[in-house]
Amino acid sequence: MRTMRFLILSSALLLMAVTSPAQNYKLYTVFMNSFTRYIEWPAELNVGDFEIYVLGESPIVSELKNMAEIKKVGDRTIKITQIKSVSEIRKCNILFVPSDKSGLLGDVLTKLGPSSTLVVTEQEGLGQKGSGINFVEKSGKPTFELNNAALGKAKLKASSELSRIAIII
Repeated sequence: MRTMRFLILSSALLLMAVTSPAQNYKLYTVFMNSFTRYIEWPAELNVGDFEIYVLGESPIVSELKNMAEIKKVGDRTIKITQIKSVSEIRKCNILFVPSDKSGLLGDVLTKLGPSSTLVVTEQEGLGQKGSGINFVEKSGKPTFELNNAALGKAKLKASSELSRIAIII
């Protein structure tokens, strides 16, 4: 009986460890959908498809594609593009930089220059290094940091509702 409980508990913990990152990406996608409503882009970026780029491989790609099938930004279609390198970055509304590409943040910011792209990252410390939004864990729960200086540099503005739930850096 004791061995059975141990096996069940071990299996449950292993399952939580395996599914937790995937659940985080589902939550990140919900957050990203909210960002489309609570970040203000300049008028010239409010036409055509709403473009979200993902640099490299990340489980968020499939989650974002699922979201894009059922959601819109106003009346705009959401288009998800996965790119392999910084050189492929083009005009987009949001650029997601997964943790395994975090070392490229400086190159990403240089490539984007003053463009109005919301850079979203997921590694501790990257909010302070220039991403507009950085996903972090606090008290074991996923949340996000908001860098108003980086948003201002990109000519983006976060609503007060978004600022209230973010960790401001």
